[in-house]
Amino acid sequence: MPAFQAGGASAPGDAGPDAAERRAVRSAVARFLTAGLVALGLVALPVATWMWAEAERQALANARDITQRLADNVVGPLITDRLLARDPAALERLDQQVAPWLANGNLTRIKVWDEHGSVVYSDAESLIGQEFEQEEWARLLLDGGPATATLETQTAKENEYEAHSGELVEVYVRSVSQSGEPMIFETYASGEAVRRDQHAVLMGMVPPMLLSLAVLQLAQLVPAVRLARRIRRHQATRNALLHCAIEASDQERRRIASELHDEVIQDLSGLAYALESEERCGPPEQGPIFANARTLLQDTIRTLRAMTSELYPPDLEELGLKASLMRLEAPLVKRGIALSIDLPDGLVLDRDSAVLVYRVAREALVNTTKHASAQSVAIRVRRAGPRTSVTVLDDGLGFNPGDPCPEGHFGLRILRDTIQQAGGTLEVRSAPGAGTAVTATFAEAVPLSAGPAGLLPGR
Repeated sequence: MPAFQAGGASAPGDAGPDAAERRAVRSAVARFLTAGLVALGLVALPVATWMWAEAERQALANARDITQRLADNVVGPLITDRLLARDPAALERLDQQVAPWLANGNLTRIKVWDEHGSVVYSDAESLIGQEFEQEEWARLLLDGGPATATLETQTAKENEYEAHSGELVEVYVRSVSQSGEPMIFETYASGEAVRRDQHAVLMGMVPPMLLSLAVLQLAQLVPAVRLARRIRRHQATRNALLHCAIEASDQERRRIASELHDEVIQDLSGLAYALESEERCGPPEQGPIFANARTLLQDTIRTLRAMTSELYPPDLEELGLKASLMRLEAPLVKRGIALSIDLPDGLVLDRDSAVLVYRVAREALVNTTKHASAQSVAIRVRRAGPRTSVTVLDDGLGFNPGDPCPEGHFGLRILRDTIQQAGGTLEVRSAPGAGTAVTATFAEAVPLSAGPAGLLPGR
């Protein structure tokens, strides 16, 4: 597509529609893959966290079950009155029963508490007989509440032997002595086993899950590529149709302008000369009538010539965008409206973008001239990446954009449709007494067939 600077100098064009389509498809696929990876992370992270927590919960549940069986089948039957009286033989017998559990590394500490918070048995002999304040959870457990199991570093006063052992699984279950007194059976085990179980669960579940999500992502990639190409072709078709409409409109405008200039205006000019001749040579009493008719006819001819000039747009590629915009100043000057144009130095626009900029400026200036009663109006064009924006701002009377469009005023409505068909937006900001700002924003047009730049009909 031809491109030219604001002043009219040519600039290199695009690499062609095929390259543009490939770039667009690659960009769409990259966005799809990026979104897929982000979704994969958003799904995998909470699932992995849940698996980690679930593995810990399951390991602690197993620890509670094992501890409860140990309390019911091994320790409970040996909590006799003699043991409670600290008989050495009874204590030694219980030591012998729990020794295998301590020796194989399954447990690192065992304690038995009575309902008063006194340690009646422990593999650490120095703890036997010590008393600690009972907490609410202990009283609930003695009353038949649920067993508890936690994985944490032990820092309580009762844990002087476990304070430097790192993370430990601490389990409390309810037991009963031979005489029927409720007891609390407490065990400690290394937390490494729980962490190993958690790691094993993750390594067993996360890779298949990630692989499944990756396969799903790849399975969607081919349809995504096809969809991106189809959308790109539809966009190209839409822009081609828009360009054809612009070209057809331009040809029709040129034809109408030519017929007005070569036929209607010439005939009316001849009629004006005839009226002038009758005014001079006719009866004196009819002179004022012919003079008034000639004046009215000459005003009509001037109006038609202005319409012809408006119908026949300037050659943007030959004059450049700024010079073409400056040609819109004449009607404003007649009404005492000052025009300023702000175009960045070295601004380069493709042909169709320049046409849209010119069309927006012209339509907005026509409305300003006819309805705004403004003192000044400014045109500002900006380019940011592939997007172009043009703003026309006046200091006129303003209006309420929510009010219905007056009958017969279709310019902005047609212009909005044109901009939207080109993939852009048209925004009109105004308020009574606060002037009006018309801003159009659109991306660079898709490469279309070569030909003269055209404009859709105005009002």
